[in-house]
Amino acid sequence: MKRAACRTGVPPTYASWLNWIEAEFAAVRYFALNGTDHRSHAEQDAVIGDYTRWRNQHTRPKSEFAINSKIRHPDYPFRAA
Repeated sequence: MKRAACRTGVPPTYASWLNWIEAEFAAVRYFALNGTDHRSHAEQDAVIGDYTRWRNQHTRPKSEFAINSKIRHPDYPFRAA
C-alpha cells in the first residue's frame, strides 16, 4: 500500500501583515462582487477598478500596527536565513 504524500505549511513567524491583506480582499468581494451578476469580465473588472480607485483615494497610513510587538524593539535579534 502506497502512502499519500502530505506536506504541512507553516506560516511565517510574524505573518500578521497577511491579516491586513486578507481584509482588503474581503472588502473587494463585499463591495464589488457580492450580489452582482456582471455580464462580462470587462464589466466586473471595471467595478473592481472603481472600488480600488475609491479605496486608494480614501486610505490612511496604518501607523498603529503591532505597537507592542517584540520585533519593533531595537534590541530584537535579527536572524537572516
